[in-house]
Amino acid sequence: MLNLTAESHRLMLNDGNSIPVIGLGTYADPAKTPKGACAESVKIAIDVGYRHIDGAFVYHNEHEVGQAIREKIAEGKVKREDIFYCGKLWNTCHPPELVKPTLEKTLKTLQLDYVDLYIIELPMAFKPGDVIYPLDENGKWLYHETDLCATWEALEACKEAGLTKSIGVSNFNRRQLEMILNKPDLKYKPVSNQIECHPYFTQPKLLEFCRQHDIVLVGYSPLGTSRDESWVNVSSPPLLDDPVLNSIGEKYNKTAAQVALRFSIQRGVVVIPKSFNPERIRENFQIFDFALTDKEMKSIEALNKNIRYVELLMWKDHPEYPFHEEY
Repeated sequence: MLNLTAESHRLMLNDGNSIPVIGLGTYADPAKTPKGACAESVKIAIDVGYRHIDGAFVYHNEHEVGQAIREKIAEGKVKREDIFYCGKLWNTCHPPELVKPTLEKTLKTLQLDYVDLYIIELPMAFKPGDVIYPLDENGKWLYHETDLCATWEALEACKEAGLTKSIGVSNFNRRQLEMILNKPDLKYKPVSNQIECHPYFTQPKLLEFCRQHDIVLVGYSPLGTSRDESWVNVSSPPLLDDPVLNSIGEKYNKTAAQVALRFSIQRGVVVIPKSFNPERIRENFQIFDFALTDKEMKSIEALNKNIRYVELLMWKDHPEYPFHEEY
């Protein structure tokens, strides 16, 4: 991990493809985000040196992401194969017959021929249909019977059809990963598992399990997350106020955010910090010109509180809710 550079910072995946260790997250509340902000941020990120963009159908901005990528290719700044785009299969699209049409719709929105990684966003299926968050007349969630192995087989078919280079999962616990890994006639194992991961929630057991199976962990909310109490557990203080991260940062003339990101990539965890602020987009990428010592890594590991910011408690009664188990 120590020989990564701004120009060359890819990790090998178990299918022979590779993933850049830092990407730009693009989740933003559509109601509060000005039109075009996402496209502008993706263009800035590509200019800065980012080659990995993390998006999703459910973020309602894939058209902007695709537009930005295509503009940068047209300018000659990058080639399509330089860019790594991760798309996600939403909960209402788990039935196997919906998987390929859903990915085709994403490709049409992006106006790209393929995505680099397509992942099952959550292991919980919702009632299929056009409503992204389906509720009954009493405001109760409408779940759907989940067969993760059947959904996975449909993803394998998408890979074989060339619609995605690699396939993976997100928010899967150990049991759910094992279900896929132990599936009879498995053609491709997941290359990655995208989960919450940062110094306050270091996921040591899941990280070790994934290492053993050659699955890369992609850490979302690597800087903690927004303090929106409607969906975030604010019982842990803001990560970036942490005195340890800040004092290590002073030593290297770096911010707490840069230290937190460096910590993750030195553990082999890919980071996808979201920012639509040009200064922060630049700052988050400046993590290749310093390295943390073993002692510093240990002192940051010791900050682990084992508490999630992103608990998704509204779905805790779903039979495949992933966070009841230890990991």
